[in-house]
Amino acid sequence: MESSKYAHYKYITVQVKDRVSVVKLNQPEVRNALSPEMREEIRSFFTEVKTDSDVKVIVLTGEGKAFSAGGDLRSLKGITAEAGRKRLQAGHDMIYSVLNLEKPVIAAVNGVAAGAGVSLALACDVVIMSDSSTFIQSFVKVGLIPDLGSLYFLPSLIGRHRALELMLTGGKLTADQALDMGIANHVVPSEKLQEQVQSIASELAKGPALAMGLTKRVANRSVLDEIGKTLELEGFAQAMCFESVDFKEGTDAFFEKRTPVFS
Repeated sequence: MESSKYAHYKYITVQVKDRVSVVKLNQPEVRNALSPEMREEIRSFFTEVKTDSDVKVIVLTGEGKAFSAGGDLRSLKGITAEAGRKRLQAGHDMIYSVLNLEKPVIAAVNGVAAGAGVSLALACDVVIMSDSSTFIQSFVKVGLIPDLGSLYFLPSLIGRHRALELMLTGGKLTADQALDMGIANHVVPSEKLQEQVQSIASELAKGPALAMGLTKRVANRSVLDEIGKTLELEGFAQAMCFESVDFKEGTDAFFEKRTPVFS
């Protein structure tokens, strides 16, 4: 059942049962695109749940057929470099809220995760994918650089060469490929995803909260030390891209459902 404690959220839903909180990105009509409002609610939830003794484990997933299609391009039309940098910084706060939480966070990737949706999944501690789900590095297809940490996470996880190929081509990874590369912990049949995730979450919820939280804190120390440098550079670089001719062409082509012609 939905927790009344978190009923004030509009763009996400939160259910709490047996010390496991299931958080769903709740804009299925746009494939759970990460609008500024949704990003703020995710950040707010992860900040709020820090002190909730009724929750020991968080499951993050998407409502409907997608995990998250990434950034909401509708909200980026006509954006300036200054506004774009501020938007990125708000997104960074969302990623930090996941990394800094001393509770296990499981990404249950129930469908496509594209662009910033991949970044959000990779910020989680355990990634479980349905066999029909995919990861897509879609930024380059609209004239942008990967953001919200993908430029740090992907090279760290799969190596620089494979990461660059994916990011420069806008490549797609199947769930099995993600598993082979070490991005996903488990791949399960779509119809059994929630069951498998719940089983792992329930097992974690029986564990010692302090020890698990400190394990995550220490394991993430190098991540937190290094990712900030990448995010700062990312903010400047993406702001430049937001004002580029290629970004305008990329977004126009996306909405007009045609192949972009970059200059």
